[in-house]
Amino acid sequence: MTTAPNNQTGNPAENNKPSLDFIRTIVAQDCESNKWGQPIVTRFPPEPNGYLHIGHAKAFGIDFAVAQEFGGHCNLRFDDTNPCKEEEEFVHAIKDDIAWMGWKWKNLCFASDYFQQMYEYAVELIEKGLAYVDDQSPEDIRQGRGTLTAPGTNSPYRDRPVEENLDLFHRMRNGEFPDGSRVLRAKIDMAHPNLNMRDPVMYRILHATHHRSGDKWCIYPMYDWAHGLEDSIENVTHSLCSLEFENHRPLYDWFIDAINKDRPQPIHHPQQIEFARFNLTYTVMSKRKLRQLVEEGHVNGWDDPRMPTLCGMRRRGFTPQAIRDFLDRVGVAKFVGTSDYALLEHCVRTHLNKVAPRIMGVLNPLKVVITNYPEGQTEQLDAVNNPEDPAAGTRPVPFSRELYIEQDDFMEDPPKKFFRLAPGREVRLRYAYFITCTEVVKDDEGNITELRCTYDPETKGGNAPDGRKVKATLHWVSAQHALNAQVNIYNHLFTNEDPEKVEEGQDFLSNINPDSLEIQLNCKIEPSIAQAAPGTHYQLERLGYFCIDLESNPDRIILNRTVNLKDTYAKQQTKQ
Repeated sequence: MTTAPNNQTGNPAENNKPSLDFIRTIVAQDCESNKWGQPIVTRFPPEPNGYLHIGHAKAFGIDFAVAQEFGGHCNLRFDDTNPCKEEEEFVHAIKDDIAWMGWKWKNLCFASDYFQQMYEYAVELIEKGLAYVDDQSPEDIRQGRGTLTAPGTNSPYRDRPVEENLDLFHRMRNGEFPDGSRVLRAKIDMAHPNLNMRDPVMYRILHATHHRSGDKWCIYPMYDWAHGLEDSIENVTHSLCSLEFENHRPLYDWFIDAINKDRPQPIHHPQQIEFARFNLTYTVMSKRKLRQLVEEGHVNGWDDPRMPTLCGMRRRGFTPQAIRDFLDRVGVAKFVGTSDYALLEHCVRTHLNKVAPRIMGVLNPLKVVITNYPEGQTEQLDAVNNPEDPAAGTRPVPFSRELYIEQDDFMEDPPKKFFRLAPGREVRLRYAYFITCTEVVKDDEGNITELRCTYDPETKGGNAPDGRKVKATLHWVSAQHALNAQVNIYNHLFTNEDPEKVEEGQDFLSNINPDSLEIQLNCKIEPSIAQAAPGTHYQLERLGYFCIDLESNPDRIILNRTVNLKDTYAKQQTKQ
């Protein structure tokens, strides 16, 4: 019997046992005792009403990983009980995101597949006198629930005869009543200290077309009623939920226990376990607020690279390996915490440093003419594709008389500690030669338009035979061969680490960063990426990690900056 994850590592000093989080500890104990008499089963139950974000990735990562580590399986189940907000578009997007993150589900399930079974279970509760049809308005039901300090009041319809409730529920099912006119409620305790237990609604009338079942149903189950039953039908052993469902667990258990009361063949009763959701600095995780950002035009859709959605992160160039590394470092906790976005960026850099090919590109080009280089001549220089991966080899990079360098790599009157190009100063061009600036050309307004330099042909490859040293190495692109590109520079979407922290009378939108996107149109990139597919990752030397945007094509190359090269997080950790 498996008793611990097979891919965890622990401290040998602790009896050679791996260190387990609290969820894995429970599962390990259950496996040891053979509590369930079956392999472990978990599930990820998203509602198909939007796109997944990194918070969801943490949740389904736990679901899939725990099942995998303990020799079980995880189901992907769409909780499609609200036809007004759910669409097939979101079903496909969720499946794509989970697959992109590297997880595989065993069974693809839908709550709508169980509507008939849930209806029959509801009939059983009515027959047992544990559910009733309530004719009160939604407002009257809300007022009747009471408060945290005051008990609720019984509905005037609470003691309807079983036969009447059965008849009304059947007629609800047949579509005889308008929306909102009646609901089915569980009969529990209107004075219960947990408000969720005060006769919760199980079904509401909703004449709406469902994305899968069409118009077959006009009553739809509430989540609290459906949740445990779906888990039961699928023989889920451990129903892993985020912490907001902790107060719903008594209801989860009550519904299944109520069905099993006096039942000859009890239904399966899973165990619900809650873990803390996590927050990320400079980010909001509320689906409602993310939808607001999209619908009000603060971002360019759900896959905007500034969004915490998985499709947005994918478009920005984040890799699933980096996201999983980050989530593993965050770990599983019982209490809500906030994770540092800098740690996520550190994980992205760490992975891309290993796998991303290097290329050269100039974001703010300044033309350089090498006056003593033969006109019309071009040579191919060998450039290393990835110094972290010798097997990646080299590529040819064209070099010619006219080049582009970064504007920031030249100063006409440099300060003491500026070591890059300046009048009379010699620097190294990456993979190429030493050059010396001999002349600065300006337009009528005094703007620098061109540098004229000489090169030393003896320094090919970047080293001088006489051993002289230079203090700076610059990246460059051959002007004759450069590709024009648009480069999108992304920064935090919010200026405040906690976007929810606002002054009175304001909301999270007041913290939107007006400089979260900078579009640079006149960038020059080496020609090796001419046919690169969207999503391809690169490190632009000295500038950062970038990827080819989804809308890029050979006629209009678009690069998104994934993350810069500066890793303040790693430096902070070193100091600590």
